[in-house]
Amino acid sequence: MAGAVAVARGTAPVRRVAVIGGGPGGLYAASLLKRLDPDRAVTVYERNAPDDTFGFGVVLSDETLGGIEHADPEVYRGLGREFVRWDSIDVVHRGRTHTSDGHGFAALGRRRLLEILHERCGGLGVDLRFRAPAPPAAELAAHHDLVIAADGVHSATRAAHADAFGPHVAEHHNRYIWLAADFALDAFRFEIAETPHGVMQLHGYPYAADASTVIVEMREEVWRAAGLDTADAAESTARCAEFFAEALDGRPLRGNRSSWLAFRTVTNSRWSHGNTVLIGDAAHTAHFSIGSGTKLAVEDALALAACVEEQPDLPAALAAYEAERRPVVASTQRAAAASLRWFEELATYVDQPPRRFAFNLLTRSRRVTHDNLRLRDASFTAAVEEEFGCPPGTPPMFTPFRLRGLELRNRVVVSPMDMYSATDGYPGDFHLVHLGARALGGAGLTMTEMVCVSPEGRITPGCTGLWNDEQALAWRRITDFVHACAPGAAIGVQLGHSGRKGSTKLMWEGIDHPLEDGNWPLTAASPLPYEPGVSQVPAELDRAGLDAVREQFTQAARRAAESGFDLLELHCAHGYLLSGFLSPLTNRRTDAYGGSLEGRLRFPLDVFDAVRRVWPRERPMTVRISATDWAEGGTDAEDAVTIARAFADHGADAIDVSTGQVVADERPEFGRSYQTPYADRIRNTVGVPVIAVGAISSWDDVNSLLLAGRADLCALARPHLYDPHWTLHAAAEQGYSGPAAPWPLPYGAGSRPPPTGRTDGPKPRLTLG
Repeated sequence: MAGAVAVARGTAPVRRVAVIGGGPGGLYAASLLKRLDPDRAVTVYERNAPDDTFGFGVVLSDETLGGIEHADPEVYRGLGREFVRWDSIDVVHRGRTHTSDGHGFAALGRRRLLEILHERCGGLGVDLRFRAPAPPAAELAAHHDLVIAADGVHSATRAAHADAFGPHVAEHHNRYIWLAADFALDAFRFEIAETPHGVMQLHGYPYAADASTVIVEMREEVWRAAGLDTADAAESTARCAEFFAEALDGRPLRGNRSSWLAFRTVTNSRWSHGNTVLIGDAAHTAHFSIGSGTKLAVEDALALAACVEEQPDLPAALAAYEAERRPVVASTQRAAAASLRWFEELATYVDQPPRRFAFNLLTRSRRVTHDNLRLRDASFTAAVEEEFGCPPGTPPMFTPFRLRGLELRNRVVVSPMDMYSATDGYPGDFHLVHLGARALGGAGLTMTEMVCVSPEGRITPGCTGLWNDEQALAWRRITDFVHACAPGAAIGVQLGHSGRKGSTKLMWEGIDHPLEDGNWPLTAASPLPYEPGVSQVPAELDRAGLDAVREQFTQAARRAAESGFDLLELHCAHGYLLSGFLSPLTNRRTDAYGGSLEGRLRFPLDVFDAVRRVWPRERPMTVRISATDWAEGGTDAEDAVTIARAFADHGADAIDVSTGQVVADERPEFGRSYQTPYADRIRNTVGVPVIAVGAISSWDDVNSLLLAGRADLCALARPHLYDPHWTLHAAAEQGYSGPAAPWPLPYGAGSRPPPTGRTDGPKPRLTLG
């Protein structure tokens, strides 16, 4: 954060500043810019009266307060006199309260915050114009050096210059209302009400000695079923008090021009246009469940003021401001999006065991994790671990998990990763070393890359196969090694067919680009190329082709069983052949294998059934799916639930939940553990075990996902490329040395990090001034 605004002043000629909007962000930016240059003319336009305010309490983090303290001690002291502080979170569900301590919060009334900022601006000589709608930003820009648009989520400035800012506004499914109670809650309180209309939730926290903010939220369909869509403000307030009478101890709620809202996530391609810049909700929003709106606006103001002072001119200042703040805001918005989705899907979690439910809620944004929560409140976390079934001293990731007759010693999976290093489909020494090293590295289950069921089903000439018995013998060499040299480790095979994404170059030669020569013909659900104008056009599979492909999968599965694999996964993801049948973007068939989702499922299920019949009964089968195509009109989360349920009904023992790679023009929402919400939803809706994948990078992520009930197994790819012994190192870093992560005997001496540097020097005894 750019808290250090007291720096040598740059040469930026910012003499006249106009601020549109007198909220916390606009006022704080005005006060900082005026304080840093008393000769600067700063005007704030606010359409409301000085004592008009909406909402009740605001929460600021210790990090934000630290920036305020450094930038303007007077404002910090004023805030400090008003803050209510607490460190407990209560989660109340089905009559039980679970309390987690160690969370630091500071809150004060929004009105008092504005009063403090009004006083500071007035004392510095900022021209505060209340009941004064701002002139258009373009008009102000012609007469000012800098125009700061702090005009909120419905920003007129952003709308007027949409072509320059490139805004995107997404409205979400829940409805919520801001209210207040005239007493102080003794903790940050989350309370769940299961009503005849559906599930509702209360978010509440104190902001004064005699007042608390209370936000009531629910799905739109619940809101309508409860008749709140036709209720006026007074009736809505009274009904909310009835729904949460226990939390309020029968006391009433009050509103302040309160109305039901649907949250809107605002993003912009650019935050500045000429000498006009967006801050706060005008530039970006993040769901209130992580308490971020005022925090982000104040931090924007700090950064903007610092950049104006530090940079040589205004264009450089605005570029530096956006470069500094955009990554921070993006991270916050990802966390807020995860939290928002969690509350939208709240009904899927209400049947979880009580402590797991509380842990799931507390870790919903992925910013609070298992390890972090253990540091904050060890006793609460230990109780959650005990309810999960962790033996004493055992992290969740090192608890066993059973699929049919296979017991995995831990919950870590080496995700399938194409190596493109085979010759004529044969796995060689490279595959022995690659897969053997990762099995020795401690994972409960090591998966092969996609093993192709026919020569024409390869992605590239370097892909492995199981279309002949000699290949099966080569695979047997690898499974024998794993079983003999990594006792207790399991190895699984992923069977697939490339479909329209085949006959391409090796990844490092040009991913998804067709071979220059030596191409083989492609088949798919429909004659649609992966990249129009670039990729080969596949032939649509006819009846004979469908039967042939099913038989290829069946024979490959027989060979996989003979090769000694412990688990078989059917690859129905990433746009390959079976995935191509599932997506409406790649399946345009008009026969029984196209059309509705039921029709699109028919052939993948036929193949699954055929493979299940020949795969040994005691060995598990999983299915990898793409839970979303990340493209308009494609497979979405609702479809994914239906697809997962269909495979589970046909005998799939677990669903491996990936996303995307189905169409070339996809727009994934990348981020930490970005695919895991889809696994979470399937697990808690369908009730089938799931394997979560997608940017799971730390053992803390794994423990958090498992303990929250969002996944049963976690598959990691890149971490295992970086460190083949990732699982063993995760055990060592957590101080675990039990049976779920045994070091191979020849590697025993490496089970502790080697010492670095000298440790035998004398300790310092004196400090001389």
